[in-house]
Amino acid sequence: MQLKTMRRVDYWIGIPLCFLCTQLLRLFGRNGGPEKPRRILFMELSEMGSAVIASPAMQKARDALGAEIFFLIFERNVDSLRLVPIVPDANVITIRETALWALVFDSLRFLRWARRAKIDTVVDFELFSRYSALLNGLSGARRRVGFHRFHSEGLYRGEMLTHRVTYNGHIHMAKNFIAMVNALLASGPEVPYSRTFISDEEIRLPIQGVAERAKEEMRGLVWQVYPDYRPDYHRIVLINPNSSELLPQRRWDRENFGALATMVVQEWDDVLVLITGSPAEREEARQMARSLDHPRIVSFAGMHKLEAITALYHISSVLVTNDSGPAHFSAITPIRSIVLFGPETPRLYGSLGNTESITAELSCSPCVTAANQKNSACNDPVCMRMITPERVLESIRAVLDSEAEKPYLVHIAGVRDW
Repeated sequence: MQLKTMRRVDYWIGIPLCFLCTQLLRLFGRNGGPEKPRRILFMELSEMGSAVIASPAMQKARDALGAEIFFLIFERNVDSLRLVPIVPDANVITIRETALWALVFDSLRFLRWARRAKIDTVVDFELFSRYSALLNGLSGARRRVGFHRFHSEGLYRGEMLTHRVTYNGHIHMAKNFIAMVNALLASGPEVPYSRTFISDEEIRLPIQGVAERAKEEMRGLVWQVYPDYRPDYHRIVLINPNSSELLPQRRWDRENFGALATMVVQEWDDVLVLITGSPAEREEARQMARSLDHPRIVSFAGMHKLEAITALYHISSVLVTNDSGPAHFSAITPIRSIVLFGPETPRLYGSLGNTESITAELSCSPCVTAANQKNSACNDPVCMRMITPERVLESIRAVLDSEAEKPYLVHIAGVRDW
């Protein structure tokens, strides 16, 4: 289903349904279930990178409450959950959004499952989505946590929450998510939830190790696209020119990515530039590589499954990407990521890993917020055009030149480590 259609449905159908379900809950709702959370369902449907951003909150819920963790997500995004091994595959529930009938059918199936599975707590990570509010309110859970509008206008999604959390647009989303878990840990009712301090330490992500075999398999894929690849000589720079259809204004022009790739291979003889992307983006990546016509700029789109992306990041030096899922996937690896921001802000959505965010800091940015449900009126993203390839090259140079100054400490079987 197209994004515009989903937004229209969420508005025109979501508002009256939220009002109706609020009245039904007031009349017939019962707060059954255990006194403490035991089976917690987290809900984040539409953003792939949010699975990584939400992982500190889910980890805290599991450790502090000893609860079993479940997760609800759109089917097309489910692979992103496997990058963060917190939720078992058996506890992941998916909903198809490919068509309206599929969305309705899977939603009803979920509501039936939630009661049978005796989910006692639902934590809704979505920003004021009426669709997720309905799933939360009708789930049968005793505790229903989510962002509440309080005195903000235009964000109505009913009164179905038992734990109403203030959304804070001035702190990172990872901290906003932890605030929801803190609401469950509160000693008594609060209005609003949650009045807690959340430190930077609470949202730090551990680097996830990758088996040497997985790295070798990834090197084998690189050899397929560039037969002259030598792991003991070549350094890899990844460029990700893609971003989701949810916010096309986030995209840096492909011409800029192309110019940047050309500058990189001209400055360093030992650097291989890989254009990454999903299988659906393979042809665009190939066309881009052909147009640049350099042997060390090659398409790598569609060469591996999403769950193998961490191995790719482990054998690469730098990732340059739009504000999109790969920026967040990189946070659990040692790679240096350079993330280009325009309509969004890194203060809220910056990668939690070894990253540098580049943004023009225009007076109109960020233009997508919770208040407009990420629906920007901008049709000319000047904020992205103001970021030049030369500026991004400076950040790449800082990484590659610092690598070149370091001595080799280990050199085994063609593997370069510092």
